[in-house]
Order: sequence, then C-alpha cells, then structure tokens
Amino acid sequence: MPANTTQDDPERARRFREAALPHLDDVYTLARYLLRDASDAEDAVQECYLRALKHFDTYRGPAMKPWLFAILRNVCRAEYARRAASPSTTMEDMPEAAEQTPLWHEEQQTPEAVLLRERDASAIRRLIDALVEPFKETFVLREINNLSYREIADAVGAPVGTVMSRLARARAMLRSAWLKDQEQPR
Repeated sequence: MPANTTQDDPERARRFREAALPHLDDVYTLARYLLRDASDAEDAVQECYLRALKHFDTYRGPAMKPWLFAILRNVCRAEYARRAASPSTTMEDMPEAAEQTPLWHEEQQTPEAVLLRERDASAIRRLIDALVEPFKETFVLREINNLSYREIADAVGAPVGTVMSRLARARAMLRSAWLKDQEQPR
C-alpha cells in the first residue's frame, strides 16, 4: 500500500476533503458539459477526485478549483480518446441535461412563462453543447463555473490572452446561433 493513503493519514484525508469537496458541483458541471452524458460525467469526476487525492501531497497551487479542472480535463481527454475508438453517437442520441430543481421556491409562474423558460433553457444547453472545443470548455469555465481568466488559463494551460479570445469567440458564436435559432419558426 502507498505511504500516504487516507487510511494511514486521516489528517491528510480531512485536508483534502476541506479543500476539494466544496468544488464537487462545479467539477461535475464541467464534466457534464464536456462529456454530454451524466453517467460518463460521474465517472470522470470520480476519477478526477481519485487522482487529486493520490497527488494531493504534490499540490502547491494557490487555488484548488483550477487544479481540479486541469485534472478533469485530462480525464475527459482520455474519455474522448476512448469514444473515438468506439462507434460514435450523434447529438440526437445524447440525453438532455437533467433539469435541476432549485433549492428555493419562486412565485408561481404562468404555464406559458414556464414553457418559454424551459424552451429557452433547452435551446441554450443545445447551443452550448454545439460549440466546438476549446470554445465550449472556456465558456463553461467562465460563465457557468465563474472562474477568472487567470484560473481558466491555469486550468487549460493556455495564456490569458488566448482564454479571452476563446471566450469572446464563444460568446459571438452563441449570439449568432441564438439569433439564427430564434428566427426559425416553431
């Protein structure tokens, strides 16, 4: 058994839990967008956290979240390679992202408002999913996970200027796709 396992060092395990677990939802969100499959995302997050725990003693960074995202990216790349070796699926075969029930209750909305909001949310998810890499990844890290440009740059291993450029292009592509989508008759 390796020297620093959680069984051998409960203090190390506690430090890891305190540092890494607060970011679990954000790591899962990114995995969900990158892999487009809830089961694959759960597996990728589990593998990410196992690798992070294994290498926790070597972690020296200022922020845990970008480090976890960098590990997750490597796990997802391995999954992309695995998928490339197997028969591919189309966007139509992919399940929609699961709707999350909010923890609070808002005022009752009209059925029409609910339908429009669900349609718009579905369209936004579809348009984000249709973005090509690395634009989708950069957009999700910034707009969904609220990382700074520097944190994104650290996570993806690219200069801050590249991150800013990718984000601007992703926003432009989404804006254009949204306008085109809204022009189509329902």
